[in-house]
Amino acid sequence: MNVTYNDFVIRFANVNGSGSASANGMFAKALFRMGIPVAARNIFPSNIQGLPTWFEVRVSERGHLGRREGVDIMVAMNAETYAEDIADIKPGGYLFYDNSKPLAAHFRRSDINEIGMPIATLLLPEFNDLKQRGLFKNIVYLGALSALLNIEFEVITGMVAKQYRGKDDLIAPNIHALELGRRYALDYLGGPIEYQVRRSSANGDKILIDGNTAAALGALYGGATVCAWYPITPSTSMAESFERHANALRKDKATGANKFAVIQAEDELAAIGIVIGAGWNGARAFTATSGPGISLMSEFLGLAYFAEIPAVVFDIQRAGPSTGMPTRTQQSDLTAAAYASHGDTRHVLLFPSSPKECFDFAAEALDLADRLQTPIIVMSDLELGMNDNVSEPLAWSDERRYDRGKVLDAAALDAAEEFGRYLDVDGDGIGQRTLPGAHPEKGAFFTRGTSRDEHARYTESPEAYQRNMERLERKWATAATLTPKAKIADAGRRNGILYYGTSAMPMTEALELLQGEGIALDRIRVRGFPFGDEVFDFIDRHERVFVVDQNRDGQMRSLLINEGVADPAKLVSVRYYAGLSISADTIRNQVLEHYQAERLPRLKEVGS
Repeated sequence: MNVTYNDFVIRFANVNGSGSASANGMFAKALFRMGIPVAARNIFPSNIQGLPTWFEVRVSERGHLGRREGVDIMVAMNAETYAEDIADIKPGGYLFYDNSKPLAAHFRRSDINEIGMPIATLLLPEFNDLKQRGLFKNIVYLGALSALLNIEFEVITGMVAKQYRGKDDLIAPNIHALELGRRYALDYLGGPIEYQVRRSSANGDKILIDGNTAAALGALYGGATVCAWYPITPSTSMAESFERHANALRKDKATGANKFAVIQAEDELAAIGIVIGAGWNGARAFTATSGPGISLMSEFLGLAYFAEIPAVVFDIQRAGPSTGMPTRTQQSDLTAAAYASHGDTRHVLLFPSSPKECFDFAAEALDLADRLQTPIIVMSDLELGMNDNVSEPLAWSDERRYDRGKVLDAAALDAAEEFGRYLDVDGDGIGQRTLPGAHPEKGAFFTRGTSRDEHARYTESPEAYQRNMERLERKWATAATLTPKAKIADAGRRNGILYYGTSAMPMTEALELLQGEGIALDRIRVRGFPFGDEVFDFIDRHERVFVVDQNRDGQMRSLLINEGVADPAKLVSVRYYAGLSISADTIRNQVLEHYQAERLPRLKEVGS
C-alpha cells in the first residue's frame, strides 16, 4: 500500500445539533497539535437543529490550506445526504459510515473504498441514555479514525480532557467512547488506511485561531473601550469574544470595575449610532455586523463621513442579497461598504486575509479612524471569521502608542490663533477636532450632518459646500497613503493576478497548478481601499490582470475601474459566489480557460 502522509481532505457529514461540531473540532485540533497544518471549515445551516451540516478539514504538510475540490475521506453520518456525500468522494477515496443498517446498493461505487462500522450497535450495551448514544456516536468515530489514520491516541485523549475541563464526570465516558471506536477499528477494520498522519514540525510557532477572536483581541489591544452590536451571523462571535477578553484584561485591578462597555443594541442602526456617539466623545468604539447590517447602517455611516467622526465597523461578510445564505461565505459587500450612504460618500476599507491580519488591522483601523476622522470598515468574511485557521502568532509591542490624530486640548486651543473644525490647516484635508468639554469656551460642543463652513457654521452657500467636498477629496487622497500597502510579487511577467481577503488562502496552490500548465503570473494582494499607487502601477505594467472576486458582479474589478485609470479590457474577472470559499481548482480552471479562449502564449509553448 502506498501511504500518503499529511495530505488529504476529510469531510464529516452530520445532522445539525447532534454535537458533532465539538468532536470534529477536536479532530482538527489534534492534528494541529501533532504539528500538521490544517484548515477547518464548518459548513452549517442557518437553523438550530435537524438540517444537514458538514465539517471539512484540509490537511496539508505543504501548507495548502485553501479549499480543494473533492474529498479523500468521507465520514458519512447522515443517511439523508448519502447521495451527495458519496458523489463528492474522489476515485480511490474512502467512505466511512455506520453499517448498523446496510448501505443501499444504489449508493455503492466501485471506485472507492468502503469502511463500515456498526457504531449504533456498539453503543447500545455501553450507554443506556438515548441522548448520550447520539452524542457519543461522534466520539466513537473519532476513536476509529485515530486508528485508521494513525493519529497519536494520547493527543486525542488530551483534547477530550481539555474540552471537558471542569466537567470531570464527562471525561471518563468520552475516553471510553474513544477507546471503543479505536479498539474496533484495530480489531476489525484492518488498521491504518492509505491516508495517514505523522508528527511534523511544519507548524513551527504558528497558532490555530479564528479571525473573529483575533479581531476582537486586536480591537482590545488597539484601545477600543466601547463595543455596540446587534446579533447577526457570522459576526456575533466577535462581540462575544471582545466581551470575554475585556472581562479578563480590562478591569480596574483595585475595584474590579469594568473599564469598557459592551452594549447589545435593539438593532444595527442603534449600534452604529452608539459607536458614532462614543467616537464623538473621544472613546475608541466599534461594531461588528454583516451585509444586512451594513445596509441598515448606511445613513449613519454617511453622517460619520460628513461630520467626520471616528468609527470602526467589522463587516464579517456572508452570502447575500437580502437574508441570502446567512451561514455561507462571500465577498459581496465591497461596493455597498465602499459607498455606503447617499451622496458623494466613500469609506476606507481594510481587507485582512489571515487571523494575524484580523488582529493587526483591528488595531490599525482604530488608529486610522482617529487619524482620518472617518469610518473605517474592516472587510472580513465567514470563511476567515468563524473558522479555525493556521496563523502567525499575534504580536503587540508595549512601546506602541495610539495615533489619536489632530485632537486639540485646552492648552492647544488657547495657543491657537484660530480654530475652525473644518479648516484644512496643512493641506491633507483633515481638520483639527476637540473632545466635548476640553475647554469651557472653545472647541466643538455639537456636530451636524448638514452643510457648513470651515468653522462649522450652518450654511447652504454653494461655494462653502464645494470647498468642503473638495477638502474631503483631499482627505481621501491622504487616506490612500495611510491604508495598508498591497503585497506584490512581480517578476516582470506579461500577466498578473490580483486578489484580496480570503482568496489568498488557495492562491499559492492555484499558481502552482497554473505553473504546471505553463502559465506563470505575477501577483498582487490588495489590502486597503482607497488603493495606493502601487496597485495601479502593477496593472499598468501588465498586459492582463486577473481579478479574483468571491461575488457574482466582480466588485473589486468595479472598484478598480471606478477609482483609477485602469483599462477595463485589461481586467479579467475570476469569480466564485456559490457560498463556499473559492478553491485553487476554480482559480486555475478559469485562468486556464481564458488562456485557451484567447490563445495566449504559455511557458511550454514559448519554450518549445
